[in-house]
Amino acid sequence: MSRIEGVTAAAYRVPTDQPEGDGTLAWDATTLVVATVRAEGMTGTGWTYAPAAAAGFIGDVLAEVVTGADALAIPAIWASMIRRVRNAGRPGVAGYAVSAVDVALWDLKARLLGTSLAGLFGMARERVPLYGSGGFTTYDDDATVAQLTHWVHELGIGRIKIKIGESSGARPDRDLHRIALARRVIGGDAELYVDVNGGYTAKQAVRQAEQMREHDVRWFEEPVSSDDLAGLRLVRGQVTADVAAGEYGSDVAYFTRMCQAEAVDCLQADATRCGGYTGWFAACAVAAGHNLQVSAHCAPNLHLPAAAATPNLRHIEWFHDHQRIEAELFDGAADPTGGLAGPVTGEPGHGLTLRADAARPYRTA
Repeated sequence: MSRIEGVTAAAYRVPTDQPEGDGTLAWDATTLVVATVRAEGMTGTGWTYAPAAAAGFIGDVLAEVVTGADALAIPAIWASMIRRVRNAGRPGVAGYAVSAVDVALWDLKARLLGTSLAGLFGMARERVPLYGSGGFTTYDDDATVAQLTHWVHELGIGRIKIKIGESSGARPDRDLHRIALARRVIGGDAELYVDVNGGYTAKQAVRQAEQMREHDVRWFEEPVSSDDLAGLRLVRGQVTADVAAGEYGSDVAYFTRMCQAEAVDCLQADATRCGGYTGWFAACAVAAGHNLQVSAHCAPNLHLPAAAATPNLRHIEWFHDHQRIEAELFDGAADPTGGLAGPVTGEPGHGLTLRADAARPYRTA
């Protein structure tokens, strides 16, 4: 038995390289919360993108039930964490904190066993498809062109996504302009995706989809709020693009409701929100039971080992904001050239190590 000796967490606020926004939110910095767990002289690392309060929650609430537990018995630890957060509420900060610790536990277990995390999970494929994600509503045309050109024509990524639904759907003409611009830049062979972040009403989404058809949009993410399962189903039934949602899911029940409602063509899940790798595989099982594929939302390097182990995976979102942070603050970040990336297999754990010196200037908690 390998007893967990300690649990720590820290928060890092990293400014964006330029202002970012989508259909319903804007931001100029992103907070990374990093959890570490220790046993037998080894350290496992996990992280989430969440308010800095998640770091405090790990130390104040979760550390007590994790410390002293058997590091190899992750299902038991996970269940203890879920019980402990009952009165705090599973979604939100508590769920993010559980997710970061769970990822750290799996990283630690692989290191204790002397294997890569990809090897511990077992791989369904050696490399996984990805899509470039960004194209924020705050970008002007020049910034959009530069980003899309880099992804498609310099890195060879054949799928890209831009944000639309600007100002909660109040600027549909600009949305259509940006979609047309994106298609011109990426050419006819690359796949074009759009993400509304819940900014449209259901009928507005259907009308917009009719006008988007000439640009061959393949992926229509959150055309309405992900809480509006009836609206998602209505849109899904009337558009040719695949409707996707699920990134805010925090538990199996959430994903089950979405799948049972026939609301999506592809289920999105985020291991930094839904309970770590443990929650990820549960969500994927729900999707498989409804004959659906899954797409990993954001945190691309964190998702790689689990995505490679998922038979019903469609792709990983190579989100501009998160991949920039992970490449700057971690050793071992993957190369997305060619639109495929693989997990680390030649060393224990997930293969990513926080660069303390690089991260220190951003630390807030």
